Amino acid sequence: MSPQTLNQARAADAEALKAAAFDLSPDPSMVVDAAGALAAVNEAAEALFGHGLSLLARGRFLSALPPGSAMASLLERARVEGARVRERGIEISLFGLPPFEADGAAAPLGDGSVLLTLSIKTGLGVERNGAEAAGLTSIMGLGRMLAHEIKNPLAGIRGAAQLLKGGAKAEDQPLAQLIMDETDRVTRLVDRMEEFSEEVPAELAPVNIHEVLDRVRALAANGAADGLVMREYYDPSLPPVLGDEDQLIQVFLNLVKNAAEALERTPKAEVRITTAFRPGIRIAVQGVSQRISLPLEIVIEDNGPGIPADLLPILFDPFVTTKANGSGLGLALVAKIVGDHGGVIDSDSRPGRTRFRVLLPVAKGLKLPEESAEVAAE
Repeated sequence: MSPQTLNQARAADAEALKAAAFDLSPDPSMVVDAAGALAAVNEAAEALFGHGLSLLARGRFLSALPPGSAMASLLERARVEGARVRERGIEISLFGLPPFEADGAAAPLGDGSVLLTLSIKTGLGVERNGAEAAGLTSIMGLGRMLAHEIKNPLAGIRGAAQLLKGGAKAEDQPLAQLIMDETDRVTRLVDRMEEFSEEVPAELAPVNIHEVLDRVRALAANGAADGLVMREYYDPSLPPVLGDEDQLIQVFLNLVKNAAEALERTPKAEVRITTAFRPGIRIAVQGVSQRISLPLEIVIEDNGPGIPADLLPILFDPFVTTKANGSGLGLALVAKIVGDHGGVIDSDSRPGRTRFRVLLPVAKGLKLPEESAEVAAE
């Protein structure tokens, strides 16, 4: 057998193995071509929907989806980003079946088609069991003991910054003001540490998330992310978030600082901050009878080495950390604050890309845009 014939045989065997793996996968999987029609479905998908490909493929797949469908958004993201993307806890409504909830993953196949895989779930996967919640509450209970010891030096720092501002050059005064503002913010956060331990709800009000992110960027640029390339891709039509400004600053500053620290040895390192409006995302949350709408998406992404796969499922638990000297409390607090805001957070990581996605509700009584404006170009 000639080398060319041998290579062709090996390629045919590889394609046969791929087809077998697709068909035997326990998760329902579908291939949607560039025109939006179903090109292939596996046996699990046929069993789920009760039809074979000949019936499922009648008409265009995308055109059969309801307006604002999270599944359509997922497929479009995979095509635009050219990479595998995931959505957790999305509502699926297809082929006349009652709506159900599933995790979805979409991966471009290189010819304009996308492989869509569904994983049927009963919850979001970031909900906390009783032991985890109890552990976090115990940690936050230390706030009452530490508040006095922390606030005393904070008062001294603020006083010193105020004196420095009075005698500083005009170009240095904004930095002194930044120190004062941050000292005030930390003082307010210390005051709320008791509220965390006692499960007191956050004081929520309409907040411009882009103002929060601009503040976070300024703080990071003068701290952990000094000299790091940071890019923003903001949706200018985003309505206000229902949230607590100080706590939201804490959430995103923690995520940006983590990203910056992960990039210490990465050449051409950068952090991307993206906002988008996702009207099709409705998620089932523990303790709530109906799916809730969380259309405001904020993503913090870095191009670092990634997070070990074994840590991803427990990343938001107390005392879990990838840092040699880390406490493992930062992401646990982030998850708690996001949960207190009625939102959810998840993570997705591989070498060269780590993403933390926060989904938040819109402030009540505000008119929502029909769809997201285009993200600003780089």
